[in-house]
Amino acid sequence: MLLAIQEFIQGISQYQFLKIALITSVLIGSIAGVIGPFIILRGISLLGDAISHAVLPGVVISYLLGINYVIGATLFGLLAAFSIGFIQDHSRLKHDSTIGIVFSGFFALGVILIAFAKSSTDLNHILFGNLLAVRNSDTLLTAIIGGAVILFIVLFFKELTLSLFDPTMARAAGLNVRFFDYALIVMLTLVSVVSLTTVGTVLVIAMLITPAATAFLWTNRLVNMIGLAILIGVVASIIGIFFSYTYNLASGAAIVLTLGAIFFLSFVFSPKKGLLFYNRQHS
Repeated sequence: MLLAIQEFIQGISQYQFLKIALITSVLIGSIAGVIGPFIILRGISLLGDAISHAVLPGVVISYLLGINYVIGATLFGLLAAFSIGFIQDHSRLKHDSTIGIVFSGFFALGVILIAFAKSSTDLNHILFGNLLAVRNSDTLLTAIIGGAVILFIVLFFKELTLSLFDPTMARAAGLNVRFFDYALIVMLTLVSVVSLTTVGTVLVIAMLITPAATAFLWTNRLVNMIGLAILIGVVASIIGIFFSYTYNLASGAAIVLTLGAIFFLSFVFSPKKGLLFYNRQHS
């Protein structure tokens, strides 16, 4: 293992693609760690899954038109999110049913459109990511969008926190809770889009949810939860890239499995909410 680590470090200094992959994965791990806690505490994890799948037709259309995938993916992600909200407001369907209908329909459209692209390789990259083929422009775009998301969270942290934990109080204080709900959805969509290069549409929800859910097992404070989620996302990204490079594994899957392992260990051993602690409290 020590030899593999030494080769990995040497590879980072020698190969540009590996260096870019590492930087991009760390960026996305950090961004997902910032917004993830808001997603799980707001109870919209399933919406995140829906958006991550719904962007597929936008990515394919962008590919067919020869434009940046972010444009199409963002438009379709937002369209899916607002379609869910519209159907929810104008029907008696439950929220999870609405999400299932919309995201499966969008995803199916994307799969059909893949046939027009006539490239199974591109299909695999869209669905499962291809971090080791990320370009400098992708990394720059990730940094720009990540910076915008983090800036939004920092500027409106108090408002987001109040609308998250006490929406009634927020409305009484004059806050437009609906605006912050939709703004959070927009941020979620942007993070989902830039995460496509890392883990693809199938696994992107793990980058958004697992670090935050793991952090939730260790702390009850939102600020600490965000910081810990960032740390977990970054560490898992580095470890995942290491295993991907060393053993020729899919980078996205390696990162997600690393996140899963960290969550499992936290679920068992966390002194606050871990399984062992829970059993001692209820024995």
